[in-house]
Amino acid sequence: MATSKRTIINSIAVLRILTLASCTAALALIVTNNFKLDGDKTKFSDIKGFRYVLAAAAGGVLYSLIQLPFALYHAVKEKRLIKGDFLPMFEFYGDKVIAFFLASGVGVGFGVSIELKIFIDQLVDSFELLGVDGLEEFQDKSQKFLDRGIIASGILLIGFTTMAILTIFTSANRNGRGF
Repeated sequence: MATSKRTIINSIAVLRILTLASCTAALALIVTNNFKLDGDKTKFSDIKGFRYVLAAAAGGVLYSLIQLPFALYHAVKEKRLIKGDFLPMFEFYGDKVIAFFLASGVGVGFGVSIELKIFIDQLVDSFELLGVDGLEEFQDKSQKFLDRGIIASGILLIGFTTMAILTIFTSANRNGRGF
């Protein structure tokens, strides 16, 4: 096997591992995102956009777990575990679907977090103009909550980027110019 083909096959395995790691990190970060204020607990699941981020991250983890053994086998043995066109076609379409799913999860996560941060700032400013005090704790905790949503979305962006690079490799493989 040529060195460049070996490098590409190893790169695919590494990219699949990086995708799995970033999606897992985003999943863990979004699931543990919550805060308490005056006995009321706000969880990530209270915001539908964060549920979508969770679904995208979970989809990335599941797909990566399915693909990783095939990629590692290909890298170690230098041949495909399943002969024929099934695996290259599954990679071609699967990588694209998951890449778009991750991209939409990133967009939703950033959009919801940033918009809610702006809304909360404006809400607190409006209440302060009316003379209402004591909203500092609410503003601080909710801003930290939304910052974690932004961080989770940023980590998911890494997963999308690695998956997008994988789509380039699998496209070349499907067209016969690959490995």
